Amino acid sequence: MFDRLKRRSFLQAVVAVAASTSFGCSDDDTQTHDGAKYFPQSICSGDPRPDSVVLWVRAVNPDNAGADAPVRLEVSTSESFSSLVLDRSFTALVANDHALKVKVTNLSPRTTYYYRFTFETGGQKYTTATGRTRTAPAAGDDVAVKFAFASCQDYIGRYYNAWQRLLQLDEDLDFVVFLGDYVYETTGDPSFQSGGDTRTVKFSEPEKALKVGTGLRAFFAANSLSNYRDLYKTLRTDKIIQKVHERYPFIVIWDDHEFSDDSWGPNATYLDGRASELQLERKQNSERAFFEYIPLDNTNSAEGAMDPAAAPVYPNTRVYRDFEFGKALKLAVADYRTFRPDHLIPEDAYPGRVAVPAQLLAVALPNLPAPVQALLQSETFAYVDIDAAEHAVQKAVLQGAYVQQAMGAGLTQAEATEKAGSWVKGGQSLFYVNQVLTAVNTARVAAQQPAIPLLSATGAPRGLAYVHMGKAGLFGIQGSRYIVVKPIYDLFSRLTYGASQGATEDVLGQAQQAWLQTQLQSTNTWKIVVSSVSMTSMVFDLSDKPDIGEATLRQAFYFSVDQWDGFPTKKEELLAFVRANQVKNAMFISGDIHASFASEESGVPTLTAPAITSGSIKELAGLAVFGAGYAPNSPIYKYVVTQLNDSLMASNPGMRYVNGDEHGFVVMELKGTQALASYHLIPSSEVAKDYSFKTDSELAAKFTRVDFRIENGTITKL
Repeated sequence: MFDRLKRRSFLQAVVAVAASTSFGCSDDDTQTHDGAKYFPQSICSGDPRPDSVVLWVRAVNPDNAGADAPVRLEVSTSESFSSLVLDRSFTALVANDHALKVKVTNLSPRTTYYYRFTFETGGQKYTTATGRTRTAPAAGDDVAVKFAFASCQDYIGRYYNAWQRLLQLDEDLDFVVFLGDYVYETTGDPSFQSGGDTRTVKFSEPEKALKVGTGLRAFFAANSLSNYRDLYKTLRTDKIIQKVHERYPFIVIWDDHEFSDDSWGPNATYLDGRASELQLERKQNSERAFFEYIPLDNTNSAEGAMDPAAAPVYPNTRVYRDFEFGKALKLAVADYRTFRPDHLIPEDAYPGRVAVPAQLLAVALPNLPAPVQALLQSETFAYVDIDAAEHAVQKAVLQGAYVQQAMGAGLTQAEATEKAGSWVKGGQSLFYVNQVLTAVNTARVAAQQPAIPLLSATGAPRGLAYVHMGKAGLFGIQGSRYIVVKPIYDLFSRLTYGASQGATEDVLGQAQQAWLQTQLQSTNTWKIVVSSVSMTSMVFDLSDKPDIGEATLRQAFYFSVDQWDGFPTKKEELLAFVRANQVKNAMFISGDIHASFASEESGVPTLTAPAITSGSIKELAGLAVFGAGYAPNSPIYKYVVTQLNDSLMASNPGMRYVNGDEHGFVVMELKGTQALASYHLIPSSEVAKDYSFKTDSELAAKFTRVDFRIENGTITKL
């Protein structure tokens, strides 16, 4: 029996041994310390496969930030690190902003691994939190697969209560799919971002940022590599998102805000067509930062440290990739932004310009219903060649009006004159031209000047102009990227698609499209396509709303043609491929639009996740409608904002669920031929509140859950 003194000595020895074996099998007797100072963004893992996973850390010594940081990585099958499968040193390079990605290979399928990084300085060792990751099941393993998917996590003025709820649920997930908009490139865009002194992003080199807008509406957008790095560094200081990354491996695809809002290839859209926004270097900077901070393997790397600087950037980027999780799942992660063409209606499209002339329209007319043929042959669709000698006076007036409007929008006279010459020529819609001439004549009469004769539709050909699709102004998103007239746009899409041999809607690029078609024909039970933007059709059909006084508004509108709705012919072609090849258990999951949708698009189930934090579609629609001059008590505001859910549900026969004003995430479980999806939702009014200091029950009380079963191509609400 030990006496008291000997027993105390024995316990002290046990504590000493425990400290010396904190690295599992290590014989190092140096105690480790919390490394938050040296690992400010914590750790994360991603791209899990049956035999590999990517591990990430950012290691920096703030006392010597200009130096590379040597770190030790340990990977173990036990949380105590008593059974190490990897114990190796690496270096976090200054050249990569001290970000380090390591691909760990030779792992076992469907196995949970624990990992941590250690940095040593001044004779002391500092360690990260212990991360947990999981490899995918082996090919052919018949096991259930469970994962979450989410998107759009604007940091500014908002809190990650949705991620906190996922942690609270402690779901046993195989992975998390992040569908894009991991960061937002702007520091405070007043059109959608919150203000305030908390939850802000400040660039370390603001002089290198892109200044957008003027006056009170001015803001900065990331431009340089350091700017884009700042976005990730700031966001990943959040303790909640750190814990989510420490808990689950992520599979990430980008959307637009990782580079620039509503972008296509290396082109931004801030100026809405006032000038070219081809920004190749900026695009490459955004991709380099993404590859540094996101734990993905897009180059099929060998084991060991991965060099982000070696990852190809635009135009040689390839981030689309596929994953296999046993027999249950083939996950095809598609890239919607890199290869796609411009929006079909340019932001600077002149409303009067004819986009589909008579000879092209004639191709479609015989196959259209008689009432539609009659409508398209009416005076509304008449146009003239404004370059004809007899229209010289009217053309001069139209170009003068264009220059005046364009200068009012901020263009110089030279810029406005050049654009007028480019747009005010050729086929021009009489519906629009005569409206402009009438407005000019009103001013001329007031000035006691002779009126300009209006143009006659007698004998004029018929065609589709941009004004017929909802384009009313020279520069802007309305009638180009948002709120376009659906039936005319669909016809325009189909005709120009055929005339261009598909080039107008080559969304994925030929190589990616062939890859995707191959994935859809896999033998896995489920074939799930990850698309950053929604496949669900978002339509406001106002054609039967007599209380809307303006006849031009009593039509069916696409809400956003930055989504798949913007390429309706290519969308239908892709869905037709699924049907023609009798692909069973195909599904699309997506994000971007900040709403929850469940729909069956041409028989293919499509689920859209809400935003983690970014302003809901209802909030954004409200701002847009109010900004267009419609008061909250107006009929248009009622149908598009107040009754948004009902309007969208009624306008899409395949729609099974709509929630346009809540945030959250979706948990999906695949069990044989049945998929179970649960939406976890919190009201948008809660997104600016920090629940990290509140009790679990307070946060849980704010969430609701909506469940669905997907089976045999059918979505059933439970």
